[in-house]
Amino acid sequence: MKKSWSIEDISDLSGKTIIVTGANSGLGFEIAKALALKDAHTILACRNLDKALAAQARILAVIPQAKVEVKSLNLADLASVKQFASSFQEKHQRLDVLVNNAGIMAVPYTRTVDGFESQVGTNYLGHFALTGLLIDPLFKTKGSRVVTVSSTSHRLGQIDFNNLNYEGGIGYSRLGAYRRSKLANLIFAYELDRRFKRVNANTVSVAAHPGLANTNIVHHYDHLTIIKVLRFLFEWLVPPTFIGALPILKAAVDPEVQGGEFYGPGGYLRHRGNPKVVKSTRRSHNAAIARRLWAVSEQLTGVKYL
Repeated sequence: MKKSWSIEDISDLSGKTIIVTGANSGLGFEIAKALALKDAHTILACRNLDKALAAQARILAVIPQAKVEVKSLNLADLASVKQFASSFQEKHQRLDVLVNNAGIMAVPYTRTVDGFESQVGTNYLGHFALTGLLIDPLFKTKGSRVVTVSSTSHRLGQIDFNNLNYEGGIGYSRLGAYRRSKLANLIFAYELDRRFKRVNANTVSVAAHPGLANTNIVHHYDHLTIIKVLRFLFEWLVPPTFIGALPILKAAVDPEVQGGEFYGPGGYLRHRGNPKVVKSTRRSHNAAIARRLWAVSEQLTGVKYL
């Protein structure tokens, strides 16, 4: 009996169109490369076009036949999100999978173009708006999916509706804001699927997390002396990035996936191991919090759907 799940288990994806945000490096790059390998038309939706084009070249170097497209997307700027969605729909009639992967972690307090705290704004609100603006091609594509990337750190996250964006930096901590954004992502993924079911949509929403993975997101900790000292040990102990990408890939393409599920590593401390359905906190399933967060997100982004 087969106990592990790998890229080899992904069926042929010819004819499918998939968007991966933040696909120029880390998890996003590994996800995009695996999808391209299976012949999906894969769109690298990235803020830095030079890095995105370099990522495209890296994929084509090993998969010359890959259908890989680069498009500009800055999730920290709602005008860019709207432009991306409009540009995508001018060219593409279908959207099989939207992978809401891009994220920043543990950065100093800054604000997005629209005035949101940068981690909540980029990781969560940008993806909330992007999903809503792409709802039409998702609904037109039978069996489509939205996969939103969360984290085990959602367990320590708190949603403070009185100060969601840490106005003026009040109460801000680098990890606190990251945890909040990842809890918001998970709450959003669950609520999105509830709303899909309510309208009998052919689209499902699922969430996933990579466990511990050796990605460049941890470089935001380089200001800490302990990280400088332990970096070699960290890189030796933590699984490579492509392993962390597996739960997200399974959530995106496995035919057994059901809406409202949360995928992650099923091994030691849920940080590594074979991807499987995992549990999340009671708070992440709270429907009242989800409805309020949805309403606030519509108000902040100006994007209303479902």
